Amino acid sequence: MGNLSNKRIITVATTGAWPTKENNPNIPLQPDEIAEEIYQCWKIGAAVAHVHVRDEQGHDSMKVETFKAVLDNLFGAHPDCNIVINLTAAGGIGNTEEGRMAPFKTLRPEMASYDCGTMNWMHMGIFNNNPQFLMNMGTAMQEAGVKPEIEVFDLGMIYEAKWYRDKGYIKDPVHFQFCMGCAGGITATVDNVVLMRNVLRETMPGSTWSAFGVGKGAMEVMYGAIAAGGNIRVGMEDNVVYRKGELAESNMQLIARARRVIEEFGCEVATSDEAREMLGLPLK
Repeated sequence: MGNLSNKRIITVATTGAWPTKENNPNIPLQPDEIAEEIYQCWKIGAAVAHVHVRDEQGHDSMKVETFKAVLDNLFGAHPDCNIVINLTAAGGIGNTEEGRMAPFKTLRPEMASYDCGTMNWMHMGIFNNNPQFLMNMGTAMQEAGVKPEIEVFDLGMIYEAKWYRDKGYIKDPVHFQFCMGCAGGITATVDNVVLMRNVLRETMPGSTWSAFGVGKGAMEVMYGAIAAGGNIRVGMEDNVVYRKGELAESNMQLIARARRVIEEFGCEVATSDEAREMLGLPLK
């Protein structure tokens, strides 16, 4: 595919575990809604979809059948779609360890999230990612042929990831998602984007990375990551407003803006197959 150094991957995170219809009535929560927004986002530039699902009451869920319903709706209705699927392996913060691993073990997506450290989560509770769980999950991902997306919420988690890589629980090439602006983790600023990038370059050279900012930090992190040579994640999981005082109309509106910013900066938006090559995934 030639030189990919000027390409930027857009990941769409349509739903997440927390936003509700009360926060923004346009957020997709049902499998058919999620699938359709993933497809429409792929058509305008999203190369990767980070997928969460909800239960009938709209709460976070790790039910395998619901994830399967999203994928069946997506690829059944749109066989032309070749977006990279990245399933959450967290859901919310109260799911069991086996429940968190069940979707990727069963459905075997190309990627799944791997949250590399325990933290206080949003002043609500403990997001438990203990060492034995991370060892077990790294092993399970390798057995399932699933590439981990290493989600890091602070600098220390990059160093933790290196330890799991050095011990063989994570394999090169490693891909990171800088998760910024969540209370309990690193704040969402350009300075911190550059700091995280520099630590990653020194600690695990050759790794790829993406970044997102939650809420008011979304735009600053998006601009900073593109300028710093990284990839970006956008979507209503992370930010339900388009600009201050204006709710987002859809995930597609956020993807369209991300594409414009990338292109205005002089870069190009990666296709799904280009993203696969950049991330070290087999081409489809």
